[in-house]
Amino acid sequence: MSATRPPALELTDVTRRFGDVEALRGLTMTARPAQVTCILGPNGAGKTTAVEIAVGLQRSDSGTVRVLGTSPWGASAAHRARVGVMLQDGGLPQAVTPRMLLEHLSRLWADPADVRELGRRLGVHAFDSTPVRRLSGGQRQRVALAAALVGRPLVAFLDEPTAGLDPHARREVHQLIAQEAGGGAAMVVTTHSFDEAERLADEVVVIVGGRVAAQGTVDAICTRTGCGGLEDAYFTLTDGALA
Repeated sequence: MSATRPPALELTDVTRRFGDVEALRGLTMTARPAQVTCILGPNGAGKTTAVEIAVGLQRSDSGTVRVLGTSPWGASAAHRARVGVMLQDGGLPQAVTPRMLLEHLSRLWADPADVRELGRRLGVHAFDSTPVRRLSGGQRQRVALAAALVGRPLVAFLDEPTAGLDPHARREVHQLIAQEAGGGAAMVVTTHSFDEAERLADEVVVIVGGRVAAQGTVDAICTRTGCGGLEDAYFTLTDGALA
């Protein structure tokens, strides 16, 4: 049903250059409501650049960028209120506790999620009175994810949300992401895990060298490449493109 709705994210022929480095070279992709879209690609492929452009932290040099029908660069507060973001460097304030942070963030939204329930789902309640600066990397990941989802966004960009998490926490995060998509949100997840993409993704986007090498369901990408699994399909696409 989500395939009949307008995409929550549309990047069309997007380019971005940093000096002599062309990070994005005509990248075109979509992400739809009520779906999980997983983005795979080698380090330096342009995944983080694409996400930062989609959330308005960078401006593309050319091409069209639309998130919920709006250009994110210089977008209004009303637009930003519908978008959740979790970047690799979450920029969490160090002196506050997770409870203080999430309760503060919840007051900025018109219809926030239940902070206690969200904290319980992600295991944040176990350390919600500890200052952020004393948390482990995996604990900070969970706090950053909770911060991205507390406003009930219509589209959420999650950059490697399970990095550093133990298997139980990873499973909880997967269930929460799937639940958010089931409620109608577009969940855009960058990952290096083939297993994660196979478990979560309604569609997979493989980015190589600043371009999309393939987008579609896992089965469709495997069929296109003649491979029996996503990992083999990924290396077929990336090795060919990098060569």
